[in-house]
Amino acid sequence: MKMDFKRGILLKIAYPLLMLMGSIFPGRKEALQALVIKINNRLVLNLRISTKRLLLLMPHCLQVDKCVIRLTHNVRNCKQCGKCGIKDLIGISDRTGIELFVASGGNLARRIVEDARPEAIIAVACERDLSSGIADVYPMPVYGVPNERPCGPCLNTRVDISKVEEAIALFSTGTSGP
Repeated sequence: MKMDFKRGILLKIAYPLLMLMGSIFPGRKEALQALVIKINNRLVLNLRISTKRLLLLMPHCLQVDKCVIRLTHNVRNCKQCGKCGIKDLIGISDRTGIELFVASGGNLARRIVEDARPEAIIAVACERDLSSGIADVYPMPVYGVPNERPCGPCLNTRVDISKVEEAIALFSTGTSGP
């Protein structure tokens, strides 16, 4: 696993300081978290990692709240009704051979990462969970894709599937992207 000095400074020094600033100015906290994700993504892409040992890590809130199927233990339990983006993510996983997991929180996400032992992660979550998760698993390279929250936080969130596919392509070719 590549250690990256700049990411280390960002995630272990700047990020905690920015979150301290965010507690002083709460209205700016999410924007600061988004900034950390954006800078981290650029630094991860600059590592030019080319690997097929990726992990797709998704939040449970992508699953529609009316669904009775529990996906956190096995995403393949999904009935693929199409009411949420999980069906599309399973399709991506099937086409690419990349492992797909759904986590209900940080502890489960860390356990999934530990068990799967990927070379890099493509993670989807809200800015808060994404920024803290990226910092938690450093030096593991994580490319973060913030979710969309049309119903508010933690409820029926969405992900732009094309952004997930773009991230996979960037890791597959080892290019630095846009």
